[in-house]
Amino acid sequence: MKKILSSLALGAIVFSTAANADFARVEAGVGAWSYKPSGLITYTDDDGTLTNTSLEKEQSSAYAWLLIKHPIPILPNLRLEYTTIHDDGEGTGSYNGYTFPAGTKTTWDLTQYDVIPYYNILDNTFWTTVDIGIDIKVVESDYTAKNAQVAISTVPPSITITDYNEKDTAVVPLAYLRGRVEIPATDIGFEADAKYISYDGDTIYDVRAKVDYTLSFVPVVQPAIEIGYRAQKYDFTSEDKKTKVNMDFSGLYMGIMARF
Repeated sequence: MKKILSSLALGAIVFSTAANADFARVEAGVGAWSYKPSGLITYTDDDGTLTNTSLEKEQSSAYAWLLIKHPIPILPNLRLEYTTIHDDGEGTGSYNGYTFPAGTKTTWDLTQYDVIPYYNILDNTFWTTVDIGIDIKVVESDYTAKNAQVAISTVPPSITITDYNEKDTAVVPLAYLRGRVEIPATDIGFEADAKYISYDGDTIYDVRAKVDYTLSFVPVVQPAIEIGYRAQKYDFTSEDKKTKVNMDFSGLYMGIMARF
């Protein structure tokens, strides 16, 4: 993760202020993402290597987002996102003084908080919007292996059975790009966004594409529905070379929105 952090300097993107919003708007949404995990995680130290393989079970997790657009040209607009993802897997090997028999049940949970300052390059110009900025992604990782074996003495030999847990938090900056096209004389919009970084063999991305429909006849707060496809990839090696992750998550999502 530290290699990725070193590849972007926060605040490196500076844009012309003339392209920013001239009015205020707030949008928010919540929903569920149904995805299929796949891939491997390996932990290596002097004791050996723990290899974790995804069972590729279908999962469903919640997401939420909030967009704040304001009329102050020099300041970036803001988008906030929250997402959780989960994977069930099997581990085998040895690591950190623990032994993991073949078929050890494992779980891997990621909680993601995205803080995205962005500027409008196009703001509903000919029904087209383009945003560009930086995604500051905070990722909380929680890995658990069930019923691992750990030696509590060597003379006489004795082991105990316990769960192994490893937690970590990382902050990863990614480039952010969003495009939206609204169909004239309808309440239908098509939208896609991408968060991406690749450096020194490590790659992390989070991409989405969706269609939404807004009930524009409702006054003040206009409800809407969205349905789309999302894919995330985590492919990186930790700075100390002990942790390698190559995991993918992809599938359909659906939610409700409100436009203020």
